[in-house]
Amino acid sequence: MRNKRLIIAIAGAICFGLISAVSVSRYLTSAQTQGRDLRHIVVTKVDIPVGTRLIPEQLATAELPTGSIPDSAFASPDKLVGRVVLNGLAAREVITENKLAPEGSTGGLSAVIPAGYRAMTVKVDEVVGVSGFITPGTLVDIVVVIAPPDTSKSKDTVSKIVLQNIKVLASGQNIDRPKDDREATSVRAVTLQVTPEEAEKLALATTEGRLQLVMRNAVDQENQQTPGASKRSLLNGEVATPDLIRSDRPKPALRRAAHRVAQVIESAQPSTAGRREVEVFVGSKRTTVEFP
Repeated sequence: MRNKRLIIAIAGAICFGLISAVSVSRYLTSAQTQGRDLRHIVVTKVDIPVGTRLIPEQLATAELPTGSIPDSAFASPDKLVGRVVLNGLAAREVITENKLAPEGSTGGLSAVIPAGYRAMTVKVDEVVGVSGFITPGTLVDIVVVIAPPDTSKSKDTVSKIVLQNIKVLASGQNIDRPKDDREATSVRAVTLQVTPEEAEKLALATTEGRLQLVMRNAVDQENQQTPGASKRSLLNGEVATPDLIRSDRPKPALRRAAHRVAQVIESAQPSTAGRREVEVFVGSKRTTVEFP
């Protein structure tokens, strides 16, 4: 009986040893294979802000498996010295071609301006700058409050959205997005990314009227067509919008329909001056006809 137990124990030890030897052998073989598949690529040593011209002290190399390396990664830091960062980079981040400005670009703001666009700076205060929450990368609409031209029948000051979905390139002298977007920063000017045609409109709006920046959601790319506002339309009042419509995605068609109903109700009321007025809508234009 004792010999039988001894034989079983020895056999179990031999089996365990064989399994362990095979496992170690496979592990070493796998490690050697992975070691042969490693490649040196360039990564960042420290956080690098947008618009920075790369220097050797900011670059390092690291070994990564070939299968996990991006196609446009760089193997040598020498090819990156002098290139300008297009998007902010974090420490130990792999540098790829799409994160850099084209070769020959100068550093600073000009490096982040896409082809076909221009950078234009406008003055802001705490109100115009949305209490300091306008930061690089924010999307805004631009409203101008301006007097109508001399040829217009109405002399009332009007407000109108003249530019939509405009990207903010810089806030003050800062072109890098802050680490904490919840903190407001007081600045006196913001730089906007505009096309040449938009730059002409913005220059005229700045000269002839007062600007107001309106922040919009980054994922809201819808273009809104509004008739503008004047003193007369302002005093017509506004229909209360259900909270369900406000809390979900904006529904411009519902808001315009509600506004049109309010205008019809207002036009149906008798005039306090002893005359009856009827408002006639032709497309988006509104005219008033008086009857004695």
